[in-house]
Amino acid sequence: MDYMISEIIPFIKNHPILTLAWIALFVAIIYLTVKSKLTKVKTITNAQAIHMMNKQEAVIVDLRSADHFKKGHITEALNILPIDIKNGSIKLIEKYKTSPVILVDDNGMLANASGDILSKHGFEQVFALKDGISGWNGENLPLVKK
Repeated sequence: MDYMISEIIPFIKNHPILTLAWIALFVAIIYLTVKSKLTKVKTITNAQAIHMMNKQEAVIVDLRSADHFKKGHITEALNILPIDIKNGSIKLIEKYKTSPVILVDDNGMLANASGDILSKHGFEQVFALKDGISGWNGENLPLVKK
């Protein structure tokens, strides 16, 4: 044990940037793990989303731009921008507060932030589609084009 400590201290002194990078990475992992456990928004797979759409009348909310939405979206999806959700402009989906709401973005990275806001607005069941429309497309699942 003493040998290990005697090796660590010189390493830290000789490699401060690398040491800070490791500490930052460690803190980021802890932060993201805790945040994912505390959020009310759950990430679901494509299969879970399809099941919820078919059996629980889940509502799909596509967070992408209108142009991307027109190029291809999940059947019966509603298009709302994250900025509209942030500003509270959610009249289009207000009536779905008790229904499962599945948020879809480009790659599954941004849906959680909008989901947290919807939860604060009283939406009871908010989900984010893992890997977003890219994952949906990657599994050759159907898209509607306008």
